[in-house]
Amino acid sequence: MLPLLLSIFTLAGFAAAHLAAFHEAMYCFNGTTAGQVNYNTNDAVNPLWDLAQSDYWFHHVNNCDQFPPAPGDVLELPAGGSFTVEIAGNRGVTSYSFNGEYATEWTDGQNHTGSTDVLTQATYSSEGCVVDPNIHTQNETMASGTAFAISYNSELSQVTLDNLVVFSVLYNTPWKRVTTYDVPAAMPACPSGGCICAWVWVSAAADPLFRLPYNGWSFQIPNGCGEPNIYMEGFKCTVTNATSTTPVGTPKAPVWCESDQSECVQGPKQIMIWNQLEGNNIEVSGNDLSGMPKSPAYNAKCGFQNGAQNDIFATGTSSKRMVARHKRPATAL
Repeated sequence: MLPLLLSIFTLAGFAAAHLAAFHEAMYCFNGTTAGQVNYNTNDAVNPLWDLAQSDYWFHHVNNCDQFPPAPGDVLELPAGGSFTVEIAGNRGVTSYSFNGEYATEWTDGQNHTGSTDVLTQATYSSEGCVVDPNIHTQNETMASGTAFAISYNSELSQVTLDNLVVFSVLYNTPWKRVTTYDVPAAMPACPSGGCICAWVWVSAAADPLFRLPYNGWSFQIPNGCGEPNIYMEGFKCTVTNATSTTPVGTPKAPVWCESDQSECVQGPKQIMIWNQLEGNNIEVSGNDLSGMPKSPAYNAKCGFQNGAQNDIFATGTSSKRMVARHKRPATAL
C-alpha cells in the first residue's frame, strides 16, 4: 500500500500545477500508453502554449487525441438540463480512481477551507495567486471561466474551428473539483454516431515586461496568475432529451469587448485560440478596466454569457463581428 500511496501523491502533487475536466467519456481517460490503465494520469492536464495547430488541437501534442474513450462511454448533455465533470490536476484525486478515496472538494485532493476570497491551507505567490493548488487565480471571484464546445460530427478528425461551437460557459471556474455546466434547451440531437465535445480554458495573460525562466520568454504575470496558456481536451458526447431540430450556427471568433458590450460578437462563437504558433483567433493588447494586462477569458470580457449559450442556433442572420486569425508575432528578447 505504501508504494501505491507514494505514487498517488507524488504524481498528484506534480500535476497540481494544471487542470483538466475528468469524465469516462474524455480522450486519454486511461493515459496515453496503449494497453495500460493509468489511474494517476495527467496527460490531458498539461497546458498548451506556443504550439502548431496540429499539436494543440485536442491535445495532440502528447497523443491524447489518439486514445478515445471506451465504447459506450459518452458524456450526456440533457437539453435544458445540466451535466457534471470533475476538474482536477490528476485522475488519482477524482472519483474515477481508487474508488474516490483521495478525492476531496478541491482540485488537488487536499482539504482546503475558506471563503471564495480566501483559500486556507493553500500556497500563495507574492502576487497573491493561489499556486498550490495552482488554479491560476487569487480567489474564486477572479477565476477566468471555463467552457464546453460541441461539434455535430462523430469523428474527431472532422472537427474544425468552424464547426466547434461554445454551448456552455461557467464563470468563476476552475475552483472546485465537482463542476456542473448548463445545456441550452434548444440543443438538437447528435448524429447516430454521437458528437465531439471539448473542454476549454484560457488560464492567464502575459506581457513581455520581465523575464521568467521559460525558454527565454519574458512575461508580466497579472491577475491571471500564470503563463498565457490555453487548455483543450476532447470528449465523446451526445445530446439527450432533444426536441428542437434547429441546427447550431457557424461560430465566429470572439473579440475583447469589456468596455463596450455592443462590440461583442453575437450568436455562436468559436473557442479561443491564443498565443500559439498558428491559428490564433483573438488578439489583445493593453490593460483591462482593472488596470491589469488583458487576458482573453470565457466571461463577459469576450462576450460570453454565464451558463447555457442560448444564442448559438441558426437564424439566418450572421454574427455581428469577426476577426481574422493571425500568427502570433515574435516577441523581441
